[in-house]
Amino acid sequence: MFPRTATDPTLLRGLTRRRLGRRDALRIGGLSALGAALAACGVQGTGRPRELTGSEMAGFWDGKRRNGRVDFANWPLYMDPSKPELAKFTARTGIQVNYQEVIQEMGPWFAKVQPQLSAKEPIGFDLMVITNGIQFGQFRAAGFLAPLDHTRLPNFTGNAATRYTRESFDPANVFSVPWASGITGIAYDPAKVKRPITSLADLWDPAFKGRVGMMSDVTELANFGLLATGAEPAGSDQADWTKAAAKLQQQKDAGLVRNYYEQDYLDALGKGEIWISQAWSGDIFQKNLSDGTNLEFVIPKEGGTIWTDNLAIPITAANPVDALMLIDFFYEVENAASLAAYINYVCPVPAARDRIRKDAAALSGADGRALRDVADSSLVFPSEADYERLHYYVGFDTAEEQKEFAATFEPITLS
Repeated sequence: MFPRTATDPTLLRGLTRRRLGRRDALRIGGLSALGAALAACGVQGTGRPRELTGSEMAGFWDGKRRNGRVDFANWPLYMDPSKPELAKFTARTGIQVNYQEVIQEMGPWFAKVQPQLSAKEPIGFDLMVITNGIQFGQFRAAGFLAPLDHTRLPNFTGNAATRYTRESFDPANVFSVPWASGITGIAYDPAKVKRPITSLADLWDPAFKGRVGMMSDVTELANFGLLATGAEPAGSDQADWTKAAAKLQQQKDAGLVRNYYEQDYLDALGKGEIWISQAWSGDIFQKNLSDGTNLEFVIPKEGGTIWTDNLAIPITAANPVDALMLIDFFYEVENAASLAAYINYVCPVPAARDRIRKDAAALSGADGRALRDVADSSLVFPSEADYERLHYYVGFDTAEEQKEFAATFEPITLS
């Protein structure tokens, strides 16, 4: 008999009293940390990734066998601490999973594993969760990621949302598939803000002078500046950056911004220190669930940004077949639902919504209501209209571009 499934009340009990489960570290590693990582590793720039040939992709898997073990590197607070999904996987397959919460930021993680991967040596992990953005491009361009054998990923093929099969940072999911996604938009307290918030322009409204929160992470900050000036972040250049920085500086000079926050924007919203802020979707869902707040989260009409944390296999993995089996396991609807019910970030398996609703029907009281809230939330299961308003982050081809970007936006967050 398998261990607990999503319908077991012991798995879901406490959902309504769990504190925030989001990672404390920023998902997009800071550009300053990136610069240090590049210098330490001797990496001069991302460049364009070299595309693998069909024979190279097939060749990686020749002779690879199941070994009965997976070493899995993830971020903190990205799975129920009791790890019910992993216990279920082991009971079914006999494969033991060594799960370690060792990734805190992408820049330092890349710096840590780059020397071994460059030397074609194992990094001690067969599977890792890495964010789309600067370091994903570094991993891919350097040839550090194993090509995925999609013939062994039937659950991904059958259950993943189409949206996640055409992501620009890894077309056709050659090297990765999503673990979870999140949205950067606007959160506000309707008790303080007496009208609906719909636009990025609301973050520049003098009515909220001294009550606006913006993010200190320059990637997040810059993307909103770019969108506010009508630029597409992923295709932007230095001229766009200069214009966006001027827009953000105008907001600061007008005294609108109370502070540039890390994750402490949540406390500032909860205490009423700020009324409106840049925000991450999962944070707001979990804050309302755990603290009983009534914060609203919106994707502004100009658009928000989307990030994706991705399952990837390092090229030197000792147990890639076992890792591939675990990847596909998470794309079974029941397992995707169990994971989404705990972490409350955007789930890449649409059918998980109906599974969560079914699980909620088997529970009573507050736990059942909380689970229904997960299923009904557009922050966990966005609509197609929501997805159409989401943009990918600024991309870079060289370290020089990264430095120019940082030099353009970092001064805004300084006192």
